[in-house]
Amino acid sequence: MSFHPYWTEGSDRPGRWLVTCDHATNTVPPAVNGGDLGLSPADMRRHIAFDPGAQGVTRHLGALLDSPALFSNFSRLVIDPNRGEDDPTLLMKLYDGTIIPANRHADAGEVERRLDAYHRPYHAEYYRLASRRPDTVICAVHSFSPQLQARPPRPWHIGILYAHDARLALPLIDRLKQERDLCIEGNVPYSGHLPGDSIERHALAMGLPNILIELRNDLIAEEATQRAWARRLAPVLAEVLERTGL
Repeated sequence: MSFHPYWTEGSDRPGRWLVTCDHATNTVPPAVNGGDLGLSPADMRRHIAFDPGAQGVTRHLGALLDSPALFSNFSRLVIDPNRGEDDPTLLMKLYDGTIIPANRHADAGEVERRLDAYHRPYHAEYYRLASRRPDTVICAVHSFSPQLQARPPRPWHIGILYAHDARLALPLIDRLKQERDLCIEGNVPYSGHLPGDSIERHALAMGLPNILIELRNDLIAEEATQRAWARRLAPVLAEVLERTGL
């Protein structure tokens, strides 16, 4: 059976939302160095290989919002689906202090092969789902590490990322700040979006309302907490979308 670079759940659900998980798995396809990047199992379980917990939150959010959910099926270390094709971090050779052995000698030809096999099919499906109705709203789910090596701890529970289109993001941030037990900010732990990333390609370029949710991965390490965060976020997302009239 050939390797498939993505999967969808609920592609026929009627809701307006498209919930996406760019970094859903740490899977290395068999065609990439025999399915082994040369890292230890412990390193492959780290945030450098995928977004721990984001897959489960995405799955539950899609179901609760009665909308399609899209998942990548390859590690971000194989090639990063949330990077533009000309981004220098598209294929990482060193990430958070860890050398990626199978990527050390990857040349332009290998990058192109991985683009064709994994990155481009994922984005073709992303485009198809985003285009299924003119009023699609995109919600991208990511997770972040509580602390990078030699960096200060990150106190936030959740960050909402946005670029120049903040029609949905700013009202959502305001609404979540009403939750007294949450430490939340906009554009943390990262700032906005990168040129050519998934939100720019499929939301900003098409004028679609969008948000990118970053959850601290220690808060969504278990199935129960992934489900709990989805249950907490889904009604807030629906409320804010209705209130904005987008």
